[in-house]
Amino acid sequence: MKKTVKIFAEIGFIVLCMIYLSPVYIVITNAFKNRAELYENMLSLPNNLDFIYFAEAMEKMNIINAFKNSFIVTAASLFVIVILASMAAWMIVRVDHMFSRVLFMVFVATMLIPFQTLMMPLMQVMSSMSRAIGLPFINSLSGLVYMNLGFGASMAVFLYHGFIKAIPRSLEEAAVIDGCNKFRVFWKIVFPLLKPVTVTVMILDMIWIWNDFLLPSLVLSDKKLRTIPLSTASFFGQFTIQWNMAMAGLLLAILPIIIFYIAAQKYIIKGVASGAVK
Repeated sequence: MKKTVKIFAEIGFIVLCMIYLSPVYIVITNAFKNRAELYENMLSLPNNLDFIYFAEAMEKMNIINAFKNSFIVTAASLFVIVILASMAAWMIVRVDHMFSRVLFMVFVATMLIPFQTLMMPLMQVMSSMSRAIGLPFINSLSGLVYMNLGFGASMAVFLYHGFIKAIPRSLEEAAVIDGCNKFRVFWKIVFPLLKPVTVTVMILDMIWIWNDFLLPSLVLSDKKLRTIPLSTASFFGQFTIQWNMAMAGLLLAILPIIIFYIAAQKYIIKGVASGAVK
C-alpha cells in the first residue's frame, strides 16, 4: 500500500513539474520557429534549429546596450542593498532599544505594501525632488538604483536580522578587546559570517531587479537607458506581435539569471532558513 502511494505521489510530482516548466518549454521551442510554423502548432518541436531569429532579436533589442544598462542597475542595486541592509540589521540587533525594535517592525511592515499603491505618488515625489535639489531621480540609471534600494532594503534587513541574531556576541566582544573599532568588527568579524544569507539576498534581489519591468518603465523614458525587460517589449506592438522574435528575446533575457542561480543555488535554502527562522 505504501509503495503504491509513493508511486502515485512521484507521478503527481512529475506531472506538476511538467506543468510548471511548460512555459519554459514553449519559450525555447518557439524561439527557433518562423511565424507560420509557430501559428501552426505552438507545442510542436521546431523543424530546424535556426538561430536567425536570435540575431534579429538581438539587433532589434539593441541587446548590448540593454544588457549593459541592466547589468549596471542590477550590480549597483545589489551592492548598496547588501552593504546598507547588512549594517542596518547589525545595528538593530546589537542595539537593544525600543527604537530598534520599532524600526525593525517598520521594515517588516513595508514588505506588505504593494508597489502598485505607491508607484504614482512615488513618481510625483521623485519628480519634485529632482526639480528641488537638481539630482536626476527620473530618467536615469542612478535614480532607478536609488528606488531599488528603497524597495529591496526591507526583505534584506529581515533576512540579515534573523541571521545576525545567531552570531555569538562574544566574537565581537573579543575583537573589541583586541583593539578593533565597530567598523572593523563588522567588516572583519561579522560580515564574513553572513556569506550564506548575503548570497541569498543577492539571488532574490537579482531575480527581481533583472526581470523588473514596471518600475523601469515608469522611471526610464530614454531609449538609450532601456533595460532588458523594456527592450523585449519592443516585440509587442499595438497591432502586431512578433512572437518568434519575442520568444528568442525572452530566452536571451533569462539566461544570465539561470546561470547565476545555478552557480549560487547551494546557498539559497541555507540562507533563507537561517535568516527567517533563527
